This record gives sequence, structure tokens and C-alpha cells, in this order.
Amino acid sequence: MDMAQEFETHRPRLFSLAYRMLGSAAEAEDTVQDAYLRWHGVEPGRVAAPGPWLAKVVTNLCLNRLTSARAQREEYPGPWLPEPVGTDAGVLGPMETAEQRDAVSFAVLTMMEQLSAPERAAVVLRDAFDYSHRDIAGVLGSSEANARQLYRRAKQHLADGRPRFTTSREQDSELLARFLAAAAEGAMAQLEQLLAEQVVVWSDGGGKVSAARRPVVGRDKVARFLVGLFSRWVSGAQIGFAEANGVPAVVGWEDGELTAFGALELGEGGITGIRLVRNPDKLAFLATQLRELSQNA
Repeated sequence: MDMAQEFETHRPRLFSLAYRMLGSAAEAEDTVQDAYLRWHGVEPGRVAAPGPWLAKVVTNLCLNRLTSARAQREEYPGPWLPEPVGTDAGVLGPMETAEQRDAVSFAVLTMMEQLSAPERAAVVLRDAFDYSHRDIAGVLGSSEANARQLYRRAKQHLADGRPRFTTSREQDSELLARFLAAAAEGAMAQLEQLLAEQVVVWSDGGGKVSAARRPVVGRDKVARFLVGLFSRWVSGAQIGFAEANGVPAVVGWEDGELTAFGALELGEGGITGIRLVRNPDKLAFLATQLRELSQNA
């Protein structure tokens, strides 16, 4: 196997690592390509274990990107949300368990923004790729004790920010269908029954399309916001479903272009969060995936 073929066997795993670290499919692809250039510059046979070597390269590239990304995201117009990625074809690895799906959910990836770059690396390498604390220390250039501390601190922060509430894919799909029907029909009473009292909507337009610059909070405000949003959509958009980031989600197409993506978060009182992505740059990767899926169907 030549160097290029060797790299391609690792590409899916490297993309998954970079996406989980960065929350951006476009940046993940760029990072993997940068890793390939570094791999291409290595003398054949010099790397005894290509997988760990490439994972370390990608992690360090992500750490560098996160340093500059933090400043950019502080100036981002309105809420920043990750880029949605279709997961029904295994792009981000297995999605068989609730834990696997939760790890790539919009809620978790958004909370990861509050972690330091080394904390993010520790969580991703440990939970998604089963690295030992010693291996994580080797990647980060720290002590094993420090790697343990980074992981423990990160997991505590994520646990504090996200109460556990587990649902099945069937429950998610059923609730999403009911939600979509109520919103599209303007059925305020039915919609409010599905929403938790302090439900929140985050809308990411990136300053490029119309979107709420602040989170919309509360059952009544969210219901009115959604009915207004869907009333504008229904006349000119095709609304459908797709699996992305481990859960069923709603997608909206206009004139053949993907213009909206929405993911629900569930809790004890119903739908607790709705994350809407309308920034066209963030929808490009998912749009390509969905077109390829349609062509291969």
C-alpha cells in the first residue's frame, strides 16, 4: 500500500476527529487536507503507526485552529451553531447508542465551545476514540495526571450544562413529525403542548440571511416565532426530514438549495431547545450529502 492509499484508509476517522473538535465540516475537511500534506512530506516507512501519528497531527492542527476560531466566534453575528453533518451513512462513526448520538448532538457541540482547546481534545480522544489518559497526554504534550484533570473538568462542565434525558430514534421521529405538522398548520395550542415552559430557540444566520440575533425564550414566544417562521416557509419551500448529528431533523429547500436546518432537544417537559441553522455556508456540506444520498437511492 502506498502513502496515499494508507492515508485514505484513515481519512474518515480523521474527519470525525476534526469535526468533533471544531464543530465545522468545512474546517474539518481543510484540517484533514493539511494533515495529508504533512503525511505526504514524510519519508516512506518512517512512521511505524500511521493511525496514532495522524491523529496527533490532526489534533494539534485543530488546537491551532481553535485558538484563532475563539476570537472569530466572539464577534459572530448572533448565536453560533455547529455545521450539521448527516450521520446515517456513518460519516461520524457508529450512531447505534444514545451516548454515541449525544456526543455529536448540537447541544453537546455547542457546549464544547465553552471548554478550553485541550479540554475539548481530551474529551474527544477519550470518549470517541478510546484513547487512554497516557495516550492523550502524549498527544497534548502534558503529563498523564494533567490529561486526567482536563478530561474530568471537561466532563463535569458538560454534565452540568446538559441534564440527561434519553429518547429512542422512534420517539425523536414521532415528536418531530408532530412538531412539524403543528408549526406548519399554525396550530398554536398543539404546538405549545409540545414545548417545555422555558424552551429556547437559537437561530444561526451568520449575518448572511434573516435570523433572530438573540435566543427566543419561553413557550408562548417560541410558539409565535415558529408559526410566523413556518408561515413564510410553506408557500415557497419544500420541508422534509434528514438524519444529522445523530438525530432526525427538519430541512428546508428553496429552488433546489438547502436553506434551513432544525434540530430539536427533548427534556422532561417536552421540547426544551430548537437549534436552527440558516447560514448558507454552514449548510453546504449537508446539502452535498443529501444530494448524493438522493442520487444513490
